[in-house]
Amino acid sequence: MPKLSPRASKRNSVNVSTKKAKITTKNLNLYYGGSHALKDITMEIPECAITAIIGPSGCGKSSLLRQFNRMNDLIPIARVEGEAYLGETSIYGKSTDVVELRKKIGMVFQKPNVFPMSVYDNIVIGPKHHGIRSKSALNDIVERTLNQVAMWDELKDLLHKPGQELTAGQRQRLCIARTLAGDPEVVLMDESCSALDPESTMKVEDLMIQLAQKYTILIVTHNMEQAVRVSDMSAFLMIDLDDDDSARKVGKLVEYAPTYDMFTNPTDKRTEDYITGRYG
Repeated sequence: MPKLSPRASKRNSVNVSTKKAKITTKNLNLYYGGSHALKDITMEIPECAITAIIGPSGCGKSSLLRQFNRMNDLIPIARVEGEAYLGETSIYGKSTDVVELRKKIGMVFQKPNVFPMSVYDNIVIGPKHHGIRSKSALNDIVERTLNQVAMWDELKDLLHKPGQELTAGQRQRLCIARTLAGDPEVVLMDESCSALDPESTMKVEDLMIQLAQKYTILIVTHNMEQAVRVSDMSAFLMIDLDDDDSARKVGKLVEYAPTYDMFTNPTDKRTEDYITGRYG
């Protein structure tokens, strides 16, 4: 079982029970054609906190993350049942503006997907798309977001350098800055440190903790130590037999709890087996 470091213990001492729910799901289901990918996911994700989604490969962690900003809409065979809310707004409501939703719920992917343009243009592409044309306003956004990801001093004289020429760690933080430029309420991070070296990973983890003071952060990670180090809440998913069709398997939420509680006293034997490395 991952050891709780002093840093992790301090981080996980945050009382999430006093926080309002930022995202709520009720019996949320996801299908890919005839395949049932996720079944009856019910959870309340607290605002201004970090929630880690953990579990073995193929259990639906990334699919669940993409439910929250409707990225699965881009898959023609995907179908959603159940309810999901951002605050009081239905994520899958018929009147929901998906473009506006994705502005409120930004996403950072596993591989730093820096666009083939300058550092400056990578950051302002979103604000420009949403109608901001003032050069001074765009300059302010660039300075603000680079300060948020602790890269202003590194890059303030290199704003016209191609973003793809940055180091892997810098590229990932640039992608985070680009997400923050849209002024989101929620930031989704899908294995955002898996391609980084330990030093860059530590910088991104420190950044997550800082950002959680203002934003709601959800991360998918295979790294149990990372979940312990940074998250307030953890959701453990696994593949299990479908209660309605024992011939099929489906991704289910096994346990959802404060990270400290889950890693020190899991309530489900399957959770204990996973976090102690017995399987997965």
